[in-house]
Amino acid sequence: MNEIEKKRISKFLSLILRHQPETIGLKLDENGWADVEDLRSRSAKRSVYFTSEELDEVVETNNKKRFAFNEDKTMIRASQGHSIAIDLALETLQPPDFLYHGTAETNIASILENGIEKRTRQHVHLSADKETATKVGMRHGKPVILTIRTGKMHEDGIEFYQSANGVWLTDFVDAKYISK
Repeated sequence: MNEIEKKRISKFLSLILRHQPETIGLKLDENGWADVEDLRSRSAKRSVYFTSEELDEVVETNNKKRFAFNEDKTMIRASQGHSIAIDLALETLQPPDFLYHGTAETNIASILENGIEKRTRQHVHLSADKETATKVGMRHGKPVILTIRTGKMHEDGIEFYQSANGVWLTDFVDAKYISK
């Protein structure tokens, strides 16, 4: 499968598994899992075709590890980034002392005043390294990398989680924990 086709299927999966499963009439369970064969069948009815092997290739080669299979590969879900109510059943973890958030330069004034909000997503996403945060920020314009004092946040009782693909998650980052 070529890169263009993988990207097309990945974007479709992001839409369906993170935001709008109803677009194809797909039902996700409370933890965001969907039956692989049901997903393939319903996708085909919308003229999005992929074999089980192609789906496996999309999941395995996605550089952000956006999707995960269960152990026998009969179920699939998005690793994080949902705008729909699901419970990823993540355990709270102690974060490193510092994490990073990439954003566009146009967002800085608002973030430094109001903090980082999850908005339509279930969590704020934070990166363990500046390189990943830079890639995230570049999607929205000229990137700015913010350093988040997550160790202090955790000391102050704020909970953190880590998704299957290594993204750190929390509900809100108050401006007092952010430095540019």
